[in-house]
Amino acid sequence: MPMSTAASATLLPVGPALGAVIAGLGLVAMAVAALGRLGHARAVLTAGLRAAVQLGGVALVIAAVVRSGPWTAAFVLMMYAVAVWTAGRRICKGWPAAWAALPIAAAFPVAGLVLATGLLPPTGMAVIPVTGILVGGALTATSLAGQRAVEELRSRRGEVEAALALGLSSRAARLEICRPAAARALVPALDQTRTVGLVTLPGAFVGMLLGGASPVEAGAVQLFVLIGLLAVESLAIVVCVELVARGAFPAGP
Repeated sequence: MPMSTAASATLLPVGPALGAVIAGLGLVAMAVAALGRLGHARAVLTAGLRAAVQLGGVALVIAAVVRSGPWTAAFVLMMYAVAVWTAGRRICKGWPAAWAALPIAAAFPVAGLVLATGLLPPTGMAVIPVTGILVGGALTATSLAGQRAVEELRSRRGEVEAALALGLSSRAARLEICRPAAARALVPALDQTRTVGLVTLPGAFVGMLLGGASPVEAGAVQLFVLIGLLAVESLAIVVCVELVARGAFPAGP
């Protein structure tokens, strides 16, 4: 049996039944969000529809993209631009949101390191998924850290002003207040790394196994992904907090 056929046989069969289940789960998620007054019922629907359209589009173009170096680079830049836009608008409105480009760029030194050392082959099929994982981690960390830092400064404005009155610089006063809250953005990545193999089997590990890799090879790749994400997200959070402390993202005093 060909490897692709064997792998697909172990996954969810693509067909009307899968489509119906996906649609049903989406409606359940939307209904629960509405009944629970979470305020995200419409967002659940639009996120699901966007995911379907985007994955369909990627499936159509990915084969052509991975065969071309320039198109691979363009695809990576597109992922980066979307990540910057998504994280930036979560933190603030207007042009200051563009500052999110700096913390999310933390993904590229890590990707460049594995490329330079030869651990990652310079092919689109390898570069796109690995870079996408790292950019996605930087996006999550930046969005969470930025939101929490800005909200903390706004809710504790009096404490910032008190620190300023004591002689602290604006940057130092802001850091004292917002850094602990922003640092919690690293908790999801830490939990994922601590519980890997015990709670979940991540996508990179399962994908390697289905592709024919040995468990040791799959585990090594997954370990790189997890540690790489910790490095990327830590750097992204530090840069994001520094930007908030310096007033790049509007946050009050």
